[in-house]
Amino acid sequence: MSELAIEPDKISQSHDIQAIFENLKANQFNVGRTTVRARIAKLKRFHATMLRFQEEINEAMWADFRKSPTEVAISEIGVVNTEIRHAIRNLRTWLTPKRVGMPLMMIGTRSEIRYEPKGVCLIIAPWNFPFCLSLAPVALAIAAGNVVVLKPSEMAPHSSAVMKKIIEEVFPANEVAVVEGAVEVATQLLALPFNHIFFTGSPQVGKIVMRAAAEHLASVTLELGGKSPVIVDETANLNLAAAQISWINAMNAGQICIAPDYVLVHENVKEALLLKLKEKSEKFYGNTPEARATTPDYARLSTDRHFSRVKDLLDDALAQGAQLVFGGNTNAAERYIEPTLLDHVPDEAKIWKEEVFGPVLPIRTFKQIEEVIEYVNKDERPLAMYIFSARKRFIEQIFAETRSGGIAANECAIQFYHNDLPFGGSNNSGIGKGHGEFGFMEFINQRGITFQNRIFPHTLLFMPPYGGKLARLLLKGVARWF
Repeated sequence: MSELAIEPDKISQSHDIQAIFENLKANQFNVGRTTVRARIAKLKRFHATMLRFQEEINEAMWADFRKSPTEVAISEIGVVNTEIRHAIRNLRTWLTPKRVGMPLMMIGTRSEIRYEPKGVCLIIAPWNFPFCLSLAPVALAIAAGNVVVLKPSEMAPHSSAVMKKIIEEVFPANEVAVVEGAVEVATQLLALPFNHIFFTGSPQVGKIVMRAAAEHLASVTLELGGKSPVIVDETANLNLAAAQISWINAMNAGQICIAPDYVLVHENVKEALLLKLKEKSEKFYGNTPEARATTPDYARLSTDRHFSRVKDLLDDALAQGAQLVFGGNTNAAERYIEPTLLDHVPDEAKIWKEEVFGPVLPIRTFKQIEEVIEYVNKDERPLAMYIFSARKRFIEQIFAETRSGGIAANECAIQFYHNDLPFGGSNNSGIGKGHGEFGFMEFINQRGITFQNRIFPHTLLFMPPYGGKLARLLLKGVARWF
């Protein structure tokens, strides 16, 4: 997506988008006044509809990605329905006003925090997990009492079409509207004065979204990405580490924002880890290149452009002298890149400088933990980090001396599935958090309210004209205890 002017032949579409926005805006307070019971009923209807559309979702994901139904259940339908059920169970608690204590200088008052919807929200979703990263935020926005425009990615058209059917069956058009289209549609949407924008995508586009939001001082949630490292020390269970790394790096053909982007492995166990990674890839996807190219359990890259980008990273690394340990086969007609391992990749290779977002995994060694910390910290903060070690001190030192989004120890990606954990990055890898109550709060305005004592508000003692013994006594108290 880029910043573009609206072309003349898009004027009618622009008018439609403006009408959709105004329709939602006019209805925002009606939706915001809905009871907890009414919102839970909507969420239950949403959950039931997701289950009823399961077969259509599977067909759409196969058409867009050649993605297996099992992987769809694990990473798409299951995630959305877990988010919905979690909101149903906890919504009453989340929306209950919170009483807060009374400072000494406010004797006689009582205060509380109330949780109100932000209003008209825009959710811009990516293509890599179209259902998960579109509908889970929608569920939280609706639970919070907002009205929503959902802009799914045009790069997953079959999934987008099914998503639109689901939304239109569950929600009225003046509560949730799906607006399909490419760059120019996103640009038109970003020009509108939304109250909150929830964007998932690359840091580069995240900056465009944030600049657009700044024009209206809209709050933002940015779920971005980065180069998420895997750290494997000499005490790690290599069989477990290889299984987790191989699985998550190849899931969705590596098109996962929290996928392992590179491996830092202790030099004493590098060869053993490489052997295990090769064994696991063969076990999961086939013993031969032909088997891996035809397994129904391995997805394809989303577009020709994305295929070319990932293949260019692979070709550049090999041209500069990287060693191909495993995989490397490609098929442009099918947008297929085999799960691939690279060793001895020169520092100048482009694969070290940008997020891979594909099934190509470079590996480098370390001797001391300080090398790991320095390498991880030298660039932007990653969205995720994975540490495989039997030493608690090693793990805790990595925690303490690096910065990132979520971390998993002796696992990969499992932190994403925990609805009581915040999901999101830091700075270049994201702003704000998703999932559960954390994601719910992104769509909420926390409103502080104070009720004054009607008999004798003590603030009357501080009003002008200033002076007198009582005022001087009060002033000393204010300076000390206010």
